[in-house]
Amino acid sequence: MRTLRRGDGEYPELLAALAGAPETLWITGTLLPAAPAVAVVGSRRPTPYGRRMARRLASGLARAGVVVVSGLARGIDAEAHEAALEAGGRTWAVLGSALDRVYPAEHAPLAARIAASGGAVLSELPPGTGPKPGHFPARNRIVSGMSWAVVVVEGDVRSGSLITARWAADQGREVLAVPGPADSALSAGPLELLRHGARPAGDASDILAVLPPWVKPGGSADGEKILGLLGLHELSLDELTAETGWSLPRVIAALAELETRGAVSALPGQHYGIDQRP
Repeated sequence: MRTLRRGDGEYPELLAALAGAPETLWITGTLLPAAPAVAVVGSRRPTPYGRRMARRLASGLARAGVVVVSGLARGIDAEAHEAALEAGGRTWAVLGSALDRVYPAEHAPLAARIAASGGAVLSELPPGTGPKPGHFPARNRIVSGMSWAVVVVEGDVRSGSLITARWAADQGREVLAVPGPADSALSAGPLELLRHGARPAGDASDILAVLPPWVKPGGSADGEKILGLLGLHELSLDELTAETGWSLPRVIAALAELETRGAVSALPGQHYGIDQRP
């Protein structure tokens, strides 16, 4: 277990940019290398349909190079983490308790697998802190804050997953919901989100389609490094060369790849920035 401070290089940039982001995170595993992340959340008591859909979405995202984020809870959260691992991908679990008080306790082996498989288990709560009802809504803001999009798979209208969706909307994230059978009580939450503008998700491709072009997976390691440095800032060619420690031709090659992908734009004065055009 170790700590990450807001401003550390490994601290998630998306989360760090938000008001009220934790100043300190306790973590096992790693959040590196940086990669686009999507949260998959839902009911703690899902139907077989909900379990199947959570696994379908999470495994598809993981195979596409997206990190699957969830809360290690029973039900949909656990299915999403498990499916990401089985697909050979990475997953991040955000706890509503301290890392030495994994809740639910039966998911301690899953937490250990996540950390050992290149992912991370994290919490804003210091060691020794047990689970309390008020911890989980606060935890949900971290789940959404680390993610470019939040996908809700089953839940009633009072579900904690809808709290995550509200955090996501307030944070400017994409919100998606999996449509369910109209006669299922656990379809009520997703239906409510869809009525208020959430996008429907039936496959990982539906989620990938709403990610901004500059964060979609599939680029080279050099390109991803440049994107991480640019963040929301503009940097000159000289600054990028100094920050990476690379040769000028290597930086230019990475920038050319990113321009081809539509991820960055060349600006006056040999500066570069994230291309934020729709």
